Amino acid sequence: MASSPPLPEPTAPADRTARRTLPSTADVVIVGGGVMGASIAFHLAEAGVRDIVVVERGELGGGSSGKPIGGVRAQFSDPLNIELGNRSLRAFRDFPRRPCADIGLDTVGYLFLLTGARQAADFEESVRTQNRLGVPSRMIGPREARVLCPYLSAEGLVAAAHSPADGHARPALVVRGYARAAARAGTVFATHTAVTGMDTVGERVTVVHTDRGPVSCEAVICAAGAWSARIGSLVGVDLPVRPLRRQLAFTVPLVPAAPRIPFTIDFASSAYFHNSDDGLLLGLADPGETEGFDTTWTPEWLDLFRAVVRQRAPALADMETCRGWAGLYEVTPDHNALIGRAASPVNFLYATGFSGHGFLQAPAVGEIVRDLFLERRPCVDVTPLGADRFRTGAESRPEAHVV
Repeated sequence: MASSPPLPEPTAPADRTARRTLPSTADVVIVGGGVMGASIAFHLAEAGVRDIVVVERGELGGGSSGKPIGGVRAQFSDPLNIELGNRSLRAFRDFPRRPCADIGLDTVGYLFLLTGARQAADFEESVRTQNRLGVPSRMIGPREARVLCPYLSAEGLVAAAHSPADGHARPALVVRGYARAAARAGTVFATHTAVTGMDTVGERVTVVHTDRGPVSCEAVICAAGAWSARIGSLVGVDLPVRPLRRQLAFTVPLVPAAPRIPFTIDFASSAYFHNSDDGLLLGLADPGETEGFDTTWTPEWLDLFRAVVRQRAPALADMETCRGWAGLYEVTPDHNALIGRAASPVNFLYATGFSGHGFLQAPAVGEIVRDLFLERRPCVDVTPLGADRFRTGAESRPEAHVV
């Protein structure tokens, strides 16, 4: 969930494409206009693919991308997630040059707080893997953690894991940056356009039907986030993605101003907080949350957060809040993404189910899907993330560092 509001329809040149008559043909139709769809469109357009239509049922970035926490990191347990995060971090740092947009990147680091010996041992193993893959993370003690984040109480802390290369950015600005660059290259963003069906002939999708008319196409890419299971079902592709509500809140402007702190996470409870404008962003995953598309924000959710931080960061427990949001995580059974090309239809590709990591992995995944579409070898082998892993029993190891 994020420190900027849902993205409006993009301004020129992308707004002109949003209001055009929907093209009747396309080389590729991308379903979903969030950060993943926008990144894929940008990378395809940059590679010379010209007839791209992005179909979005609402506004660009109006789904899960409009309400993420904005974290960008490479601190994961799984080597593939580490590579995707690290490659994306480099792209976020380069965003002012390519695709030429300010995204509010703040490299304050990530700080995982650990309260048990088993947690510390698991993170030590992860840090060794991260270091081997070029991530400058390290284990630190409670005293140093408190220096990095003065809000903390060291009581009960065993250790912490910190990487100074991580941080947070503004998701709406990332979506806008990718969309504007793609639109300049000719991509059509069809907002407020719902997919209603697809036609197949043999092993290929041939037409995407929408409530604004049909689009004949050479390929379809599903980047529909929490709604991907429905899109896959239209062509018989099982995308096991389920929606799960997550909530956050913002404090009022703080006086004196909050110190510049890392993105700080109490790993056992999932409570997290970081700087946001003149205050702090506060979040926590409700363990009692049930599946569904409900995005109602419930202020009483804050009681869960306050109960946790009274011990871990006592000053935060009584801070006044001024607003909150609820958004959807797109969760898979092993909390790893679904990225690949379907066995049938062979021209149906997908990038979804990121379980809270879609924003931070979007730059790398945009490159990978571009290469899969162009039938080139991707920069990272994502074979283990194929959706058929659940059918064949080849599930990947569940990602341990889920927030």
